[in-house]
Amino acid sequence: MQILKDGTHRLFEQDAETAAVVTRMLVDLEKHGMDAVRRYSQQFDDWAPADFELSPAQISEAVASLPEQAIRDTDYCQANVRQFAEAQKATMLPLEVETRPGVFLGHRHIPVNSVGSYIPGGRYPMFGSAQMSIIPARVAGVKRIVACTPPVKGQGWYPATINAIHKAGADRIFAVGGVPAMALMAFGLSGVEPVDILCGAGNRFVAEAKRQLFGRCGIDLLAGPTEILVIADDSADPALVACDLLGQAEHDPNSGVCLICLSEDFGRRTIAELEKQLAVLPTRDVAALAWRDNGIVYVAESKEEAVTLSDRYAPEHLELHVTDSDFYFANLTNYGSLFIGEETTVAYGDKTIGTNHILPTSRAARYTGGVWVGKFLKTCTYQRMSREASIETGEVTERQCNLENMLAHAITARVRVDRYRKSESGA
Repeated sequence: MQILKDGTHRLFEQDAETAAVVTRMLVDLEKHGMDAVRRYSQQFDDWAPADFELSPAQISEAVASLPEQAIRDTDYCQANVRQFAEAQKATMLPLEVETRPGVFLGHRHIPVNSVGSYIPGGRYPMFGSAQMSIIPARVAGVKRIVACTPPVKGQGWYPATINAIHKAGADRIFAVGGVPAMALMAFGLSGVEPVDILCGAGNRFVAEAKRQLFGRCGIDLLAGPTEILVIADDSADPALVACDLLGQAEHDPNSGVCLICLSEDFGRRTIAELEKQLAVLPTRDVAALAWRDNGIVYVAESKEEAVTLSDRYAPEHLELHVTDSDFYFANLTNYGSLFIGEETTVAYGDKTIGTNHILPTSRAARYTGGVWVGKFLKTCTYQRMSREASIETGEVTERQCNLENMLAHAITARVRVDRYRKSESGA
C-alpha cells in the first residue's frame, strides 16, 4: 500500500465535556419538563412558542406554501422508500418448526408500539431524513410515531421538512431540536407517551443524548460524522470520483473522505481534479476542512488489498468505480451501503432511490447495518410441546439444572414429568 494523502478517520467517541452537558440537560428536562424544553429552545434556537406541536392547520399551511414540484419530488422519493421497505418486510416471514416429536419452536416479527423520529436541521434542513426513519417504521406496523425537528432559528419551521414528515406518516410533529427533543420523546413530555425507540441522526449532543437514553428506550444506532470511501481502478473517471468525494465532504468539517485506487497515476490525477473542483465549490468552506483534515488516498497493490483496506475503514457509504464489480461485491463485508458503478452515487441513496440513509459510521459497519424496516420489528420466539415431549425434555432439563445447583429450576421440570407420567398410567 502507498499513501498519497493521509488524514484522520474520525470516530464516534464519548467526549467527556459533551457527555457532562447532556447529562445536566437530561436531568433538568426530566425534572422540569416543558418549562426546561422552552428555556433551552429559547436559548439555542430563539424559539419558545406557546405550543411546540404543530396543529393540523399549521401543517396544511406549511405544505401549501411549497411549490408543486417540490411536493411531487418528495412524493417520488417517499414512494421509493416505501416500496423498498415493503419488499424488505416481505422477506421477514414467521417461522414454526417441529424440532423433535411434539416440540414446536417458532418466531414472530412484532412491531414496536411507538417510535420517536428526529429529523435534523442545523447546517442543512435535511428533510429527506423524515422518510428514512418514519416510513420503515410505518411499514413495519408501528402504531404511534412522534417526530421532532429543529426550528429555523427565531422563525419557526422549514415547510419542506414539515411536508416530508407529514407525508411520511408521523402522528404528531413538534418544532423542537437537540437534547430537548430527545427528552420530549423519551420521557414523554407535552402529553406524549414515552416512545419505545429513538431514531434519526443529529449533532454530537443528539448522539450523546441517545447514548445516555439507551436502556430507558431503544435507539437505532449512534451516528457520527458522515463518511464516503471510493474504490476506483484505472477505468474510472477522476473528475467523477472527485465530485463524489466532495459531495460528502460538504456535510461537515469532520466528514470522512477516503479514496482507494489501484495506481499512483490515478490517485494523483484525482487529487488534482478534487482541488480544482474544490476551488469553485459553493460549500468549499466546509468541504475544504473535511478534505484537509480527513481526506485519505491509498494506492492498493491489488484488488485483494483494496478490499482489506476498505473493510478496515468500514465506511458508511462505499462507491465502486471499477470494471470487476462482481469481485468486490462478493468479497467486501464492512460497509453501511454499497453503490455499485459510476451510474449511482451516494446522493441518490441519501435523497431519492429508496434505500435508507441512516447508516453506521465510525467503523460500526463491522457489526451492524443501517436503519431498515427490521429495526422496528422485534423477532420474538415461542415454544409449545406435547405432554410426551414435555416428559422427555423434562428429564434432561432436571439433570442439567441439578448439575448447575439450580434446584428450583429442576423442580419445575420434575413436577411435569411426574404429572404427565401419572396421567399416562391412568393413576
